[in-house]
Amino acid sequence: MARPPVVKLMDYGKFKYEAAQKEREARRNQSQTVIKEMRLRLKIDPHDYETKKGHVVRFLKGGDKVKITVMFRGREQSRPEMGYRLLQRLAGDVSDLGVVESNPKQDGRNMVMVIAPHRNQAAQQDRTAERKKAKAAEAEDAAPLAPQAPPKPAPMDPVEADQA
Repeated sequence: MARPPVVKLMDYGKFKYEAAQKEREARRNQSQTVIKEMRLRLKIDPHDYETKKGHVVRFLKGGDKVKITVMFRGREQSRPEMGYRLLQRLAGDVSDLGVVESNPKQDGRNMVMVIAPHRNQAAQQDRTAERKKAKAAEAEDAAPLAPQAPPKPAPMDPVEADQA
């Protein structure tokens, strides 16, 4: 403890205002987690599977979580292992973009799995977006505020003046 005690006098209104500004800035920098859903059937055609996989890849690249649901109908419900294999195949196909957050589990007539994007990939995308914003702001600051006058023409030689 300091001798004599040191006291800082401050404006309480200013302190509250700055605290609110910091809180607002922190809230702005947070990212909302969005969960997109992709629904599949057990007997899916290879082309349809590739289309759905493309959507999952697009969602993961965008930084969103993906909830994949396999719907069972009728006698398909007696073969949940086939749905499990389908979800594992999809997870393997997109393993370079995302990681399985919740393993496949049966939920009534549906089997559900959640895939989340890799953390470093989302952070890298945020950094590139911040860099683009910083470059745009830098270019805006570098632009002249007032229009500049055109440069004055160079004085002409007496010989050139006679020819003109």
